[in-house]
Amino acid sequence: MKKILILHTGGTIGMTLSKDGYKPDGKYFKQAIYHMDSLKAHNMPKWDYMETKPLLDSSKMSVKEWNCIGRIIADNKNKYDGFVILHGTDTMSYSASALSFMLKGLNKPVILTGSQIPLCETRSDGRDNLITSMLIAANSNIKEVCIYFGGLLIRGNRSTKYSADHMQAFASPNYPFLATAGISIQYNEKAFLKNNNSFKFQEFKEVPIGIISVFPGFKFELFESIITEKLKGIVIETFGSGNIPNEEKELLPILKKAKENNVVIVVCSQCPQATVDMSVYETGQTLKKAGAVSGKDLTTEAAVTKLYYLFSKYTDINKIKQYMEKNICGELT
Repeated sequence: MKKILILHTGGTIGMTLSKDGYKPDGKYFKQAIYHMDSLKAHNMPKWDYMETKPLLDSSKMSVKEWNCIGRIIADNKNKYDGFVILHGTDTMSYSASALSFMLKGLNKPVILTGSQIPLCETRSDGRDNLITSMLIAANSNIKEVCIYFGGLLIRGNRSTKYSADHMQAFASPNYPFLATAGISIQYNEKAFLKNNNSFKFQEFKEVPIGIISVFPGFKFELFESIITEKLKGIVIETFGSGNIPNEEKELLPILKKAKENNVVIVVCSQCPQATVDMSVYETGQTLKKAGAVSGKDLTTEAAVTKLYYLFSKYTDINKIKQYMEKNICGELT
């Protein structure tokens, strides 16, 4: 029988209502799942429970917490057949993307899930999300980090939060779903990551990285002051396939300064479903000629966490730029 580790990190699923609003309540949640009959059913895998301290609203997640979660999984990789990470929805896609790089080559299912409504409430979606995630985590054909939520299984580094109101909170705009759960769980095995790499846990460094989202009338010169040697990478969310609303005379000095300070500029698209191709339009060509790299069909979440990963693994800026445009663990096409 398969054995799964349930790791509770915080988030809505384990919150209870206090005078200050919903907040994490580890004592209540631990009692609740140990008394959940469905988790004791004959077709469920065996499981252990662990929680990080302190339990956090996911808006407070940082590199420190990603390293903590990743280290727990790495240290327990031989004890369990799979892992279910209970996490808040706001930054779940960031954490799932980060873990996909940290745990590259683990070759075991790591499923992040949570809920839109706390488990303590009558209509909570947390019960189904947890139970189905446990069943999926026992599937040894899955060898990657995923999000299961609202009936959909999504590759973690292809996910993005889509809705704060609906039970299907996450989307996978540039990659097929790995499974859909209705009366039965229908797996799309053709979309599974074929992972046979050797495993070595990669802890992330606290690297200064920024995100800039352009808009009509945007002035790059306003951000020139942040382009220093302290900054390591910037993800620029551009229009369409890599277009920017800027005259060349404003942008080139900033790109030159970024190059002098070894700042890696990654161009992504504001369109959820898009692939950046900086050779299509003149404005994109400006970025390309100045040394910016294409994020292709990366989500912003994957682009940011991939920068953390590459800066933690390499010191050669050219190598980092090269790998940003290469598929490492299913994050881009």
